[in-house]
Order: sequence, then C-alpha cells, then structure tokens
Amino acid sequence: MRFSALTQRITGDGAAAWHIHDRALAMREQGMDVLLLSVGDPDFDTPRAIVDAAVGSLRAGDTHYSDIRGLYTLRSRIARRHQRRCGQPVDAGHVTVLPGAQCAVYAVAQCLLDPGDEVIVAEPMYVTYEAVFGACGATVVPVPVRPENGFRVEPADVAGLITGRTRAMLLNSPNNPSGASLPLATWRGLAQLCIEHDLWLISDEVYSDLLYEGEHISPASLPGMAERTATINSLSKSHAMTGWRIGWVLGPEPLAEHLANLSLCMLFGLPDFVQRAAQVALEEDLPEVAHMREEYRQRRDLVCAMLGDCPGLKPVRPDGGMFVMVDIRQTGLDAQGFAEHLLDGYGVSVLAGEAFGPSAAGHIRIGLVVDQLKLAQACERIAACAAGLLLARRA
Repeated sequence: MRFSALTQRITGDGAAAWHIHDRALAMREQGMDVLLLSVGDPDFDTPRAIVDAAVGSLRAGDTHYSDIRGLYTLRSRIARRHQRRCGQPVDAGHVTVLPGAQCAVYAVAQCLLDPGDEVIVAEPMYVTYEAVFGACGATVVPVPVRPENGFRVEPADVAGLITGRTRAMLLNSPNNPSGASLPLATWRGLAQLCIEHDLWLISDEVYSDLLYEGEHISPASLPGMAERTATINSLSKSHAMTGWRIGWVLGPEPLAEHLANLSLCMLFGLPDFVQRAAQVALEEDLPEVAHMREEYRQRRDLVCAMLGDCPGLKPVRPDGGMFVMVDIRQTGLDAQGFAEHLLDGYGVSVLAGEAFGPSAAGHIRIGLVVDQLKLAQACERIAACAAGLLLARRA
C-alpha cells in the first residue's frame, strides 16, 4: 500500500540516532550492566507539590475538555514569568499551551513555513529539527559552528546563508547538545538580520532554567523582535516533567490565534489536571527545582574534571543544559564507532555527535542523567575505552 511523501520527510538520520539508545535498553532488559547516558530524561522525581496538584485536580473532576489555547490562569502565569525575566510586555493572549516543546516547535513550523521555504538552524541541532521542518516541506539550512568557539553561532556566518527563500531561523540557547548559550552581542547581531530580511525567529529556550554561566537572553525582548519571535519553553527539564508533556509558545497574538486553530484540529487541548499541576510548578518556589539545577551543575563539573586530563578525550565545557560534549577524535574512531565500541565493550550508552550535524562530528554527547556515583563510574569506563583505543593504535 502507498504512503504519503510526508513519511519520507520525517525519517532519516534524526530518527536513526536513537538506535544505539534502543539497543542499550534491550541490553539492560537482558540483565547487562549498562549506564544510560543517551537520553535527556531527568533522573529526578517530579516535585511532590506538582504531583499533589495533579492528583487533587483529578479528584476534583477536572477530566473534561479544556480551553484549546490552555487555561487562562496558566497562560497568564506563563506571561508574567516571561515578562519578569526579560521585560517583554506580554499577557495571556500571547501564549498557547501545547503538549511539550517538541509539539510547540512542530506547531510553529506548520504556522510559519510553506513548502520551499528555508529555515536557518545553528549546528549542532537537536535531532528532531530536520524532520519537523521536513514535515511542512521546508528546507533546513545548517549554520556550521566550531568546537573551539564553544559551538557558538556567529551572526556573520548566518548572514552568509540568507537567500530570497529564507523565511525563518531557529536558535536553541542553551543548546542541546552542546550547552552553548548566546551572549547579548550575538543576539543583537542576529536580531538585526531578522529585521533587515523580515525573518521569523524561533527561539527554543527549554534549557533557560539550567544555565550555569552567563545570563539568559530571550531575544523577543530586543527592539523590533516581539512581533517576529516565537519563544518556546516547557517544564520538562527544569521541573523533571518530561512525561507530563506540557510546553508553550509565546509570540504575537496573530500567531497565537493560528496555533489555537491548529490545536483545535489536532489536539483539542491538554488535560486540565496537567495544566493545574503546571500552574503550581510556575507559581511556587519549590526547593527541589533549585536542588536539581545545582546537581546538574555539579555533574557537569564532575564530567569535565574527570575527563579533562584523559588521553584521547577533550570535554567541551557547556554553559548550561544537561549534557557534555566530548571530543574523541584522537582515539582514531568516528563518534558512532566510538559510541558502539563504548556500549559493547564498556556498558555505557551515549549519542554520537554526527546525529546533531557535521559540526559535532568526532564528539559524543554525555547526558547528566544519573547520580554522581554512577556518572563517575561512566567516566571511568569512557576513559578506559579511550585508553584502550589509543593503545591499540600504537601497537
């Protein structure tokens, strides 16, 4: 039987990147000792107050259809949070609540891009981006970056890629997988390009609460950018709520109206009890959230310290996020080969950098998603793997 052309546009390297993770899961199910560092799923429990809010909402009967755009009280809280952080004047009318940032990126792409449009995306890029834009027939134009520059994008490199077909750019700061964040001067340069060429900016800010160095800049707050920026965020990483599937888009009101129409025909809103829980997450000063953030910072420091002096390995210290990229090129293997060898011989699962674009070739992505004891064990195994490969090269 025939399938649509869409099925071909949503497959490829991004989908294949998870094969090693799937293989690691299968090995664990068979009783093998495998440390899973290949997926960005926090190992923390969702804070108790958030869970209690959901349970209370369920018991109160909040199990019916909800506002397609998201609960007004939740959207208002999201708007207040954003305005307090960056100064951009917004209200509930600028917010659309969707099931996670992944869905939010997809929905924004569908509302902004037509077949044949080009969207500039800085490498390394999250593995789903290419399929998201492929789904609406748009073409991803990658911006190469340099590990030596901390994987940070430069406005001049972006400017050289803009054509008459360019419709938007997507930037993820702090970045997944590199953890690089963009300073104000860079954002100003990128904003100027958007204004000069009448481009949309899709700003993926899901790791903004996990920034350890520098200041997070939300580009929609810059002059001339509010009307052309879709800001995407969620609670998945900051509040250990990956499975709750709740995120949002904050943008100009006409975009919010289009997103509501798309939600109407695709989702018909989110469960009320999930939104009530999210409201608690945003309203209360939860000590667990601060603890998680500090723990991620300590895990980052642990990995960089343990692998920093290991022959054949060079960690790239991230500004934020929950991953560390490690350069393994001196071992003589490409990243996929190293990751396969590491899993089969040493029981550690990581993702190969090539899955995120050529700029990350020769690097592996380590997820900071296990406690410090297990993370130290993983680092010891990674170091042993690299040492073994170097020894084999000399033999």
